[in-house]
Amino acid sequence: MAQVQRMSRLMVKTLRDDPADAETLSHKLLVRAGYVRRNAAGIWSWLPLGMKVLENVSRVVREEMDAIGAQEVLLPALLPKEPYEATGRWDEYGPELFRLKDRKGAEYLLGPTHEEIFTLLVKDQCTSYKDLPVMLYQIQTKYRDEARPRSGILRGREFQMKDSYSFDTTDEGLAESYALHRQAYIRIFDRLGLRHKIVSAVSGAMGGSASEEFLAPAAAGEDTFAYCPSCDYAANTEAVTFPGTGEPADASAHGPVEVLDTPDTPTIETLAAFLDVPASATLKNLLVKVDGEIVAVGVPGDREVDLGKLEDHLAPAAVELVTAEDFAGRPDLVRGYVGPQGLEKVRYLADPRIAAGTAWVTGANQEGKHARNVVVGRDFEVDEYLDVVVVEEGDPCPTCGAGLKLDRAIEIGHIFQLGRKYADALQLDVLGQNGKPVRVTMGSYGVGVSRAVAALAEQTADEQGLCWPAEVAPADVHVVAAGKAAQTELALSVAEQLGQAGLRVLVDDRAGVSPGVKFTDAELIGVPKILVAGRRTAEGVVELKDRRTGEREELPVAEAVARLAAR
Repeated sequence: MAQVQRMSRLMVKTLRDDPADAETLSHKLLVRAGYVRRNAAGIWSWLPLGMKVLENVSRVVREEMDAIGAQEVLLPALLPKEPYEATGRWDEYGPELFRLKDRKGAEYLLGPTHEEIFTLLVKDQCTSYKDLPVMLYQIQTKYRDEARPRSGILRGREFQMKDSYSFDTTDEGLAESYALHRQAYIRIFDRLGLRHKIVSAVSGAMGGSASEEFLAPAAAGEDTFAYCPSCDYAANTEAVTFPGTGEPADASAHGPVEVLDTPDTPTIETLAAFLDVPASATLKNLLVKVDGEIVAVGVPGDREVDLGKLEDHLAPAAVELVTAEDFAGRPDLVRGYVGPQGLEKVRYLADPRIAAGTAWVTGANQEGKHARNVVVGRDFEVDEYLDVVVVEEGDPCPTCGAGLKLDRAIEIGHIFQLGRKYADALQLDVLGQNGKPVRVTMGSYGVGVSRAVAALAEQTADEQGLCWPAEVAPADVHVVAAGKAAQTELALSVAEQLGQAGLRVLVDDRAGVSPGVKFTDAELIGVPKILVAGRRTAEGVVELKDRRTGEREELPVAEAVARLAAR
């Protein structure tokens, strides 16, 4: 017999108004419907209804992970500093890491992810090639000190995550483990009812040779991805790469450098307007500091530098924008008028569009002056070409050349082929078939369990409230007693019958609550089926409503119970 939960005994307090600080739909509705409550910025409590949904998502994840042969463990969240120092991530994570000391002064962190600890676990437990391959996973709380926690549970400082790790002796084995996880993720998100897109991604601080993200398209998403309507190409915008510009242009076609008086034109927009040229004919030079050293990045004036892409290219070096103080003592750096032809001892990186032989309008390295006919390869050299521009809608698809489309999405999963980065750092070897040590190769695979709850809310909610898919809903049926004693009696009787049939039932038997409030709460809470004991109670007739489609019909109690039980 499934559980029958009476709302008269349920800790739930619904709200009519949106929280003042809520910006996203999921934030508003999960709070209003009594699923979560805020404790502090980025820190949330899960209330009884929220826990049911969270546990249902976890159950689906567990079932699909178990189905591919992964084994569940639970590692600590409080972790020693030393393994993360060995891999370099103690410093790479920077301020995002929660760090603390115990009473003896030993340093620890709250785990943002567990590659190092799983590596050490396998090093301790697996000594021979016969012990591998192995796939391990956990569902656990992770901690990241977000600079701007927002959007409710979408971007918190504490969140639920499924992280799993594969350990193989060969690259071919890693590829197989990766493929198993990829298919498991597709099944997980299909079962949860999440519309999702698989896109190429960058590995970032995780490292590794290949990675893909699972994104749930939603207006509240903080990720932007590009996709091609003409082929199957899709990638996070930071992973979109464009081919080079081909053969160098003919530098002799351009005249000598000409310095122009361009007063009050410190921006590309003011310069283009003053000279009556398109912004695409100008060369924008962004100055950044890479591990403290000033570096210039050149892109066409009509494009922006994607700092995320730049950081990925230059990782693990720290990248930050220059400040006014960095110009002091550098006469070759004239703020607002920097040109690559006059830089001294500054490394120059450029987008592939800044091809050899092309001519540009750019800064003349003099206050109020720009230079025309500044030619790449003749007047300055590019030290390294990097694809660092922000992707724009209409840019050519790297696969077929058609115009790309952009969309917003929530990251709900990420899979990585890590390779041997962590095994090398922590010396994870097993004895091979030939009796010699073999370095293990790894994969890392994450699902945002609590994020999936928010993503579902974003994708499925309507004007009335939440609208859960059956697999994750806190109940199968929400029985509502309109208010009179006879209606409450019938509602409780029907709820018991449904419970005996194996359904999870939420029954609104609250006394002193108006029918209108009960009906509004039923819509807000979002259980897939709503059964109302209302005006035809004396006839033994109830109203059955499908929360998702809005379809209603009146049925005798026995028929309603039979239909719901036959789900």
